[in-house]
Amino acid sequence: MTHTDTGLARWAVAPLPVAAPESAALLRAYLTDVADRWYELHHGRRSTAEEIERHLREMPSDDLAPPDGVLLVARHDGEPAGCAGLRRLDARTAELRRMFLHPAKRGLGGASMLLSAAEERARGWGVQRVVLDTRLDLVEARALYERHGFTEIPAYSHGPHSEIWYGKELA
Repeated sequence: MTHTDTGLARWAVAPLPVAAPESAALLRAYLTDVADRWYELHHGRRSTAEEIERHLREMPSDDLAPPDGVLLVARHDGEPAGCAGLRRLDARTAELRRMFLHPAKRGLGGASMLLSAAEERARGWGVQRVVLDTRLDLVEARALYERHGFTEIPAYSHGPHSEIWYGKELA
């Protein structure tokens, strides 16, 4: 578990099973956030409940479970505030997935803490590299990754929402 005390607010990050109710709620909030942004950009509207349910079925997070995956949950003053998934792709590489922080908790250091915790977990697995894919319109996420040393890499995956790929060599 990773802790940070920033004066008034306290952050903690720890693994939580994907099936736990708090995990499911965070993964739903993540998907709703990115889906709303995509639908607003491409269709001028937010996502519907039916679309969110379909996306949850089509993009399960079952691969974020041991032994080759983990879901890290960030808590802000004890309340679930965000998550980051990590899964081992091979002996050398892990993939970051489902990186999310509730909008009301952004700007308080939680995203950096989650990202650092994911990198720490990847090092613990003995992998040398973390990769991820994201969308071009998720500019805040892209800026976060770049601030933490991720650089653009060639495509390693293909999906309807994979538009840019990043990687970072772990020291």
